[in-house]
Amino acid sequence: MAASSSTTGNLLPFQPFSLPASNQRTLGEPHAPGTVIPLALQLSPERAAGHDATSSLDAVVTTIKQLADRGDLDAALRRHGTLLFRGLPIQKADDFSRFAHAFGYKPHEIIGIVVDRPLLAKNVAPANESALTTTIGSHNESPQVPHAPAYIFFYAHRVPEKGGETPIGSSLEIFNKVNQEVPEFIQELAEKGVKQTTIYKPNAQYKGGSTLKQAFGKLINDEDSDEVKRQKIEDQIRRYNRPAEYTSWQWNEDGGITLEHILPAIRTQPGTGIPGFFTSLAAQYAQKKRTPDAERLRTVRDTTYGDGSAIPERYLDVLLRVTEETRVLHKWQRGDVLVYDNRIAQHGREPWEGKQEDRQVFASLWDGELPGAYGTAAFAQVVPALPDIQV
Repeated sequence: MAASSSTTGNLLPFQPFSLPASNQRTLGEPHAPGTVIPLALQLSPERAAGHDATSSLDAVVTTIKQLADRGDLDAALRRHGTLLFRGLPIQKADDFSRFAHAFGYKPHEIIGIVVDRPLLAKNVAPANESALTTTIGSHNESPQVPHAPAYIFFYAHRVPEKGGETPIGSSLEIFNKVNQEVPEFIQELAEKGVKQTTIYKPNAQYKGGSTLKQAFGKLINDEDSDEVKRQKIEDQIRRYNRPAEYTSWQWNEDGGITLEHILPAIRTQPGTGIPGFFTSLAAQYAQKKRTPDAERLRTVRDTTYGDGSAIPERYLDVLLRVTEETRVLHKWQRGDVLVYDNRIAQHGREPWEGKQEDRQVFASLWDGELPGAYGTAAFAQVVPALPDIQV
């Protein structure tokens, strides 16, 4: 990804480098031969030697903008799914924000957030604040709602001595392998979709969780009546822009709300039409296998087929095994930035030893072209969210 000197002047060239096998692997079909995940990039050591610009965030941002304008970064993400940038002069949330904004994407608005993400810098928030002992299995970001980001950026501000790795895997490769083993599972997902049921309560249900107001109540004022508050929450839900048979809700006695979506668990890559999973099914199933129900069933309920019937465990066993066999675990170094194309790549989080604050990873979410539908079912169509309501 080196820039031509005739067109870029003093712009900084990024060069690929290799990671340990546990952290980087060659992808199988449908990826092109020799495609690795993640593509690891660093500034050219030769260029860095004695070159003051390599320590300048301004120079890095200028270079990223140039590469983005040429389409180089989009092309790399379409092929590899995930990029690692190492050795950048990023020291804080504001630096990370500048780097992420240089890609030129549109900031993603989370409608119906289930975790607490306080703003640290422009379009930057903590990635996840759940307990350090919690394993977060491989998943695409926001599969439980219709409006999901296209890109996710992660920046390692602090890293633990042991553990805390971030899984990386290809949704396209997982789909291809599962389809070879249990094509009937793929057929059922295409025909029925999945039902995602999420319960939002007035108060956070666990450490790092969101409240109902954080999820849908950003336009609520303290002086609003209960009726007006409910109306504003429902107006935000309607921004998902979906028919009532695919997105519905009911109010609960405690003042919370239960929200149901019938969604596609398979979507297609923009530009290629290649199908891939877009789901947290494997992560939820793994959590179910290792965690008692009383601790597990807090915010997100078990996922079923769209008609409410249970997904056979023999299918979920295959999906979980393939997901774990094809992933790598990114061992963070301080200052690392991972960029995911969320439409075709999955991420997660491993537990770590030490203290909660030993691992601080910041996230930045961005929109892009919508993925396509797999199959002809109406629920499979991915539609843009409606603009925010003006008050």
